[in-house]
Amino acid sequence: MVERALIMLEGTTNSNSLLFVRAAKYLGLHPIALATDPGSYDYIAAERVQAVRVDTEDFNALVRECYRLREMYEVAGITSALERVYATVGKLCRHFDLPGPNPTSIERCCDKFSQRRLLAEAGIPIPAFRLAANPAEVESAASDLGLPVILKPAVGSGSSGVRLCRTTDEITQHSTFLLSGEHIWQSSPRILVEEFAQGPYYTAEVMGNEVVAIGTGDFGPPPHFVCRGFTYPAPLTDGEHNHIADVSLECLRALNLGWGPTNVELRLTSRGPIVIEVNPRLAGMPFPQLVHLAYGVDLITEHIKHVIGKEWDLRRRHSRTAVARHLVADRDGTLDWIVGHSEAAAVLGVAEVKVYVKPKTPIIRKGDFDDCIGHVIAASPSLTEAENALQHAIDLITWSITPFSPLGEHGPAWP
Repeated sequence: MVERALIMLEGTTNSNSLLFVRAAKYLGLHPIALATDPGSYDYIAAERVQAVRVDTEDFNALVRECYRLREMYEVAGITSALERVYATVGKLCRHFDLPGPNPTSIERCCDKFSQRRLLAEAGIPIPAFRLAANPAEVESAASDLGLPVILKPAVGSGSSGVRLCRTTDEITQHSTFLLSGEHIWQSSPRILVEEFAQGPYYTAEVMGNEVVAIGTGDFGPPPHFVCRGFTYPAPLTDGEHNHIADVSLECLRALNLGWGPTNVELRLTSRGPIVIEVNPRLAGMPFPQLVHLAYGVDLITEHIKHVIGKEWDLRRRHSRTAVARHLVADRDGTLDWIVGHSEAAAVLGVAEVKVYVKPKTPIIRKGDFDDCIGHVIAASPSLTEAENALQHAIDLITWSITPFSPLGEHGPAWP
């Protein structure tokens, strides 16, 4: 009997790829990773995943490799946990007549300027915005919008390169940083300048055209947007919940999405829900774990079912509260040690403790998701119990970071 395979394009570090592999195996699939550098992903070694080295920027090379694999396996589906290659996943699925996302919709959505224009044309509430290609255009856009403003790369994820600028000096400093070559761009350098929408942050997890869960989160101190903690479900009135859900579904229609998962980020302002970003993919860790703990819905497993053409099941099995906190590096330097995570994992109500960084690893904070060195997740029937368990676990974890020598080889910290 020919073995059924799930092809996974590239992967993510400290995120969902390991969960994708385990879900694939649970469904009786043989996961195969296609990656430019398979050795850069811990999940491949941890799960002994079959890996193929191939240039994932070369579509024709990927097609050839998939044809080769089809000679040995029944390729049941193709997917990825990485936004950067998700449009390529859609193109491969179309080439091989497999279920998959619309690649054109994914590409337009991943370009934040194109996304903004489509949402604005549909009348969906979003921050005021401008596109700029040089520091002078950035300053002009900020002047039009009024301070403070958010500067962000037009293409990117994980809050990389995103900064709140309250003064013209900060605007000049950050736009110069983004355009000087220090920032790694995923596309041609273009900066989105947008109004700072102020209000509580919410995130909607959508599968197909169904809002499965709405959570809330908070960030570290400005000017950066490093996520610190999350709560599912978000404490909302029925009216607020329905309003956020309705706006989220309107985004899908405006962007021609609706196949598979979508993550919608919003702020609840005095004007109502304002859409910050629409991500045409599953949200990264720990969102799937939180939804699973809160509702009993395994978004990753159900997503893979969809990928291989099976019917998914998004019914809620229970109702609990799940909370998470990221462990965030407090300084630049070398991580000497981190202890207490085993004790934290044993706390009643704690569901997961994960450390991303090994001792002796250099840490250079950039004000994005890579500043996180681990996370703790707890769940309980009540919010108070879940938060108490989470805080107890957090208090047990300590670490030491030795700052770099002033004459060392490492560059500056946050721009």
